[in-house]
Amino acid sequence: MQSINALAGGHHQQPHDLLGQHLEPGGLRLRAFRPLARSVRVRFEDGEVLPLQHEAHGVWGALREGETRTMDYRVIVSYDDGIEHEQDDPYRFAPTLGQLDLHLIGEGRHEQLWTVLGAHLREYEGPLGPVTGTSFAVWAPRAQAVHVTGDFNGWEMRTHPMRLIGSSGVWELFVPGVGEGSRYKFEVRGADGVVRSKADPMARATEVPPATASVVTRSHYEWGDQDWLDRRARESLHEGPMSIYEVHLGSWRAGQSYRDLAEHLVNYVSDLGFTHVELLPVMEHPYGPSWGYQVTGYYAPTARFGDPDDFRYLVDRLHRAGIGVILDWVPAHFPRDAWALARFDGLPLYEHPDPRRGDQPDWGTHIFDFGRLEVRNFLVANALYWLEEFHADGLRVDAVASMLYLDYSRREGEWLPNQYGGRENLEAIGLLQETNATAYKREPGIVTVAEESTSWPGVTKPTSGGGLGFGFKWNMGWMNDTLRYLGQDPVHRQYHHNLLTFSLMYAYSENFILPISHDEVVHGKGSMLRKIPGSRYDQLATLRAYLAYIWSHPGKQLIFMGTEFAQEAEWADGRELDWWLLDHPAHYRVHNLVKELNALYRANPAMWALDASPAGFEWLDADDNRGNTLTYLRFGDTDRESGPVVAVALNFGGMARERLRVGVPRPGRWKVILDTSGYDEFGTPSQADVVLTAEEQPAGGQPWSVQVRLAAFDALYLAPEEQQ
Repeated sequence: MQSINALAGGHHQQPHDLLGQHLEPGGLRLRAFRPLARSVRVRFEDGEVLPLQHEAHGVWGALREGETRTMDYRVIVSYDDGIEHEQDDPYRFAPTLGQLDLHLIGEGRHEQLWTVLGAHLREYEGPLGPVTGTSFAVWAPRAQAVHVTGDFNGWEMRTHPMRLIGSSGVWELFVPGVGEGSRYKFEVRGADGVVRSKADPMARATEVPPATASVVTRSHYEWGDQDWLDRRARESLHEGPMSIYEVHLGSWRAGQSYRDLAEHLVNYVSDLGFTHVELLPVMEHPYGPSWGYQVTGYYAPTARFGDPDDFRYLVDRLHRAGIGVILDWVPAHFPRDAWALARFDGLPLYEHPDPRRGDQPDWGTHIFDFGRLEVRNFLVANALYWLEEFHADGLRVDAVASMLYLDYSRREGEWLPNQYGGRENLEAIGLLQETNATAYKREPGIVTVAEESTSWPGVTKPTSGGGLGFGFKWNMGWMNDTLRYLGQDPVHRQYHHNLLTFSLMYAYSENFILPISHDEVVHGKGSMLRKIPGSRYDQLATLRAYLAYIWSHPGKQLIFMGTEFAQEAEWADGRELDWWLLDHPAHYRVHNLVKELNALYRANPAMWALDASPAGFEWLDADDNRGNTLTYLRFGDTDRESGPVVAVALNFGGMARERLRVGVPRPGRWKVILDTSGYDEFGTPSQADVVLTAEEQPAGGQPWSVQVRLAAFDALYLAPEEQQ
């Protein structure tokens, strides 16, 4: 009776010990939990029907005397509606997790955690026919009891209590008849005795926010991107071209689904010539204006734009168009929503229990307990999930600096030192190293990118040498310096010239991406165009020259959507970009310039092949601060006599340089392959396609030179004619 009381009261941890079928000395004992039933019978595979008697609190039972084996059966239930309901019994099934799975979970080493936890459709054969349903499994080690509720049981907590499997902390139940699209949650009776309704941490689909239930799903998608994956595995992004278009899906174009974007975004990015898109977090999040950075569903693409297979379709279409996909990933912190990860089993579980390590003061969120094996497993497996299940080509890891430093955004006395008394978060460092090493091992050709804003050493160095193991690091120093420079009045830029040149002092300390991201065009910072002083003509011309500077600087480049056509208004996540600007010739010319920059970039190995090597860059004149000009060479091979080379001349001043001599490393005919002044709205004659013969007149440390006119706020690229 004590066991029945515990079951009825929602406290039973082993409902399968009481319910289902059990052999006893006198025969086969059957029990079923059917609250509110008027009668309950059991029909066995041999045709015998056994009436069950109500024992107490909705538990019905009977003994089939003399029986020496278990067998397949169905439960026949009558309620006040007078209709007999034939049902299968969840409590006759063995656990769906094996001992190896449980061992790996306990060790924190289950690299495909999503295949065993969460909700999974299953089918079993039996004498009474096949049984289909869904198995549910959730980790809640300190819970007193866990029930699964959903639209399949009227959201009634008592109906489906789950069993705790050994000491694993995993609760499990197979529920027959639950199919694709069913909504569910876990009712978790915490260590404090309070029942909390929780979304599944491993849910692979969700309701559309603001609804918060998890959804049973199975992929039916057939991929068509094998050629892309094979090519990706053969080629290295570090030695290849990489230009990235950063996108917030909800505001690129209003009302677009994943499948709409698979046409419109794919066509647009293909036309512009970007090699990759980077998507702000697509993982499920309840609050749209967080842009996805406050994740509640780490394993579910947001349902705002479609289902998981719709998102697979978008990735597939991008791959078939030759475009890689980088996903923003947020392992640094998670929101406090009571229905999600916070205090999942009644106590801090995913978050660190000490608020000095478990609370993020800047964002009002929790910080993961990076040292807990199961939490670490949750995050490492999550990174692999997006790479393996959705064929993502890379992950950009958000807010890495906040993970690395225990005193990040904290005053003295508000943080807890590590075991050696230092400020380094050793557990977070270990997580990042494990994630990177495991991802590169399992998925050839992928890339991980760190948004890391400090001088932490070895961010892109291999983990085998003590580095963090990222493929690239965002160059936040370069971004801050150059945007400060752009904001200066042209007559004052001569006093800030070092802001453009200092980046070459450390350009090869890491593998860098040059980011002009969403963070730079929001929260009062203004659009890229409006950061620049002067007339509208000066703003557009300066932006064009700046874009040419980005594409020619060592490192891969990233720009946020709208920058490619000089969006005038600051970005707002609640409305789409100002596409009407493309009807204005001045803005369309910026768009066309970005298209040409990508084409020139891809076609000229000098602009990317030696990005990570000092051999790929040489200053011609870095010191012309009075003229606001920079000239330099980019090389694509260590053989400077015959290898690919591009000469770059930039003028960020308001006066033209009428006879600027640009040094070149060899004789012959040099072609102007880009002149950004030719994109202005007044039809300024362009020098593009002009061919100049190098003169044996030294300049910039080179034995040969050509003479060009460099207009105000202008950029020129030159290359040997035979390269083009």
